[in-house]
Amino acid sequence: MTFKLGLTGSIGMGKSTTAQLFADAGCAVWDADAAVHRLYETGGAAVSPIEALFPDAISGGTVDRGALRGIISTNSDALRQIEAIVHPLVQDDRARFADSVSSDIIVFDIPLLFETGAESEMDAVVCVTVSPELQEKRVLERGTMTRDQFLAIRDKQMPNDEKCARSDFVIETDTLEHARQQVHHVLEQIRKRMTDA
Repeated sequence: MTFKLGLTGSIGMGKSTTAQLFADAGCAVWDADAAVHRLYETGGAAVSPIEALFPDAISGGTVDRGALRGIISTNSDALRQIEAIVHPLVQDDRARFADSVSSDIIVFDIPLLFETGAESEMDAVVCVTVSPELQEKRVLERGTMTRDQFLAIRDKQMPNDEKCARSDFVIETDTLEHARQQVHHVLEQIRKRMTDA
């Protein structure tokens, strides 16, 4: 039996780091963002259907994410249309990954897990969290966006408190060592549950 663990958390909460900690502990990890990148690359399954709707979003045979963002910002229906193309393809990618690995616990790193309803496919969900102050500090230290851009993204995401309340496990990523301890504790609890089942 394979246990499917959904991993989610808002921007700057330490989700990628936590996913790596699960991988280090022997779990197979599937990354939703990486799957989207594969779909947008040359030959990716999303290129042709997006090109049919939004030819300006394609550059050199790949989906230009910057151009796509521009289209979404000016076309109120574009995001829904793009999601209708991309979400089923991402689900297919996730299913193929699950079928191809032999790990007893598979971690599915999905930023919009609750927003897309993917929690219904999971045996349990873990959410990463930190204080709003540390979240903002981490994002701004990356130097990839302004505070206004960060706040706009954060405000579009499901509130952190709600994500935590809906999750089976919550991992606080205030320090790497604390996060690692919590990852091992979560895995112990899951493996005990699997043994008892």
